[in-house]
Amino acid sequence: MVVNQASLKRNGVQDFVSLRATALILTAYSLFIIGYFLTTPQVTFEAWQGLFSNLAVKVFTFAALVSMMIHTQIGLWQVLTDYVKCAKLRSVLGFLLNLMSFVYVAVGLFVLWGV
Repeated sequence: MVVNQASLKRNGVQDFVSLRATALILTAYSLFIIGYFLTTPQVTFEAWQGLFSNLAVKVFTFAALVSMMIHTQIGLWQVLTDYVKCAKLRSVLGFLLNLMSFVYVAVGLFVLWGV
């Protein structure tokens, strides 16, 4: 059997690896934020602004936002294909929910980088 490696279709292995990779990034980011709250005696606006003025924190936050979008898109596709049998409804719901996920990342980008 010939396997087309140039295909743009997803497969189960790619989804599995993507979910695990994004979950690791989201877990690391969550632990970082929890650690920040535990080690900072008083979280003020100045402390919070100081944290997010660091380029590494901005990049890590953006990576977490993109990971959230990828994780959400794969999860939504799996849930919608399992539980929504009407193809038109599944398409509309998939479009709307993926659009919401994209808007979440776009708003996060504007807030994070002040664009």
